[in-house]
Amino acid sequence: MDLFQRYWTPEIFAANASMGAHLIAALILGILVGYERTYKGRAAGMRVYGLVCMASAALTVFVGYTRLWYGGSPIEASVDPTRLVQGIVSGIGFLCAGVSMKDGFTISGLTTAASIWAVAAIGVLLGVGFYGVAVLLAVLCMLSMSLLRDVEAKLPGRTTLDVSLTFRAGTPPSFERLAAAAEARGYQLLRESLTITFAD
Repeated sequence: MDLFQRYWTPEIFAANASMGAHLIAALILGILVGYERTYKGRAAGMRVYGLVCMASAALTVFVGYTRLWYGGSPIEASVDPTRLVQGIVSGIGFLCAGVSMKDGFTISGLTTAASIWAVAAIGVLLGVGFYGVAVLLAVLCMLSMSLLRDVEAKLPGRTTLDVSLTFRAGTPPSFERLAAAAEARGYQLLRESLTITFAD
C-alpha cells in the first residue's frame, strides 16, 4: 500500500495535472493543423495530426520530471532513460511504416500508425509511473480516433481525384494547358501530382 501511495503524492498528482494540460493543448493544436490537411483532401488529417502532436508532447514533457519517476524513489538506472525512450520511438516508427499503405492517391493505415505511436508513449508514461497522464492520453487518443472521424466528415473540405488522360502521339500536354482545362471545370491541378508517361 505504501508503494501505491508513493505514486499519488500531491507533487506527483500536480505533475500529472500539468502534463495532462500539455496533452490537451497538443491535441487541440494538432487538430487545428490537421484540419488544413483535411480541407485540402490529404490522407493525413485531423486525427493523425492530433495523435502525433499529443504523443510527441507526452514523450517530451515527462522528461522534465525525472526526479518523480518511479514514484520518486532513488532507483539506480544503468542506462540513460531518455535514450531508452528514443529506441522505443524508433522501433515503433518501423512498425508504423508497415501498417501504412498507398494505392494511387489513397493512403490507408495512417490513423492506425499514429495510434500505435501514441500507445508507445502511453507505455513509456506508465513505465515511469505517471499513471494519471497515461490514462488521460489513452482516453484522448480513443476520443480523437472515434469522434474526430465524424467531425472531419461534417467540416467542409475538398476531395482528391486520380485522373488518367490519354493524348494522341505528337501532342504532349503542358501543365498550364491541363491546369486551365481543369480549372474551367471546377478542379485544381496540383503540379507535384502530375506524371506524364509515354508508351509505344
